[in-house]
Amino acid sequence: MVELITVMVIIGILAAVGAARFFDRQGFDADAFTAQVKALLRHGQKVAIAQNRAVFVRLDGQSVALCFDAGCASRLQPPSAQNSGSATTLSRCGNDPAWACEGAPAGVTVSGAATFRFDALGKPFAATDAAEASVSTFRTLALSVSGDGNARPVRVEQETGYVW
Repeated sequence: MVELITVMVIIGILAAVGAARFFDRQGFDADAFTAQVKALLRHGQKVAIAQNRAVFVRLDGQSVALCFDAGCASRLQPPSAQNSGSATTLSRCGNDPAWACEGAPAGVTVSGAATFRFDALGKPFAATDAAEASVSTFRTLALSVSGDGNARPVRVEQETGYVW
């Protein structure tokens, strides 16, 4: 009988801890948005190389977006022809589902906002670098995505543009 009660108490404790984590979405949202940011950055670099033209990346802390110009007047299409289409993404990306732009979900924060571009060779350049510049002043970009208190790093290397 004592063993049965002990097992029931242990199961109750595990259920209480597990249920709290099960209903907390912010960790899952932060993981998913981190993956979306990395995927969009890699897509932008690949498009720059494939189309032999600059692709601008706008990271404003609320969203990540890809454009063909610094002002985002000419927008890049997402790889699947549509972004996620979530209400948050649409509100933070100008209600344009055909734009390679994703908005951070509620409760997810992005630190280290920046704007830069990938040149036709896939090398990152700072937004302040001249369009015809051959030497980049871009330094390794370190972003941090968090939603549950845990930081998820996103880095873009300065020389190669490698995203990890």
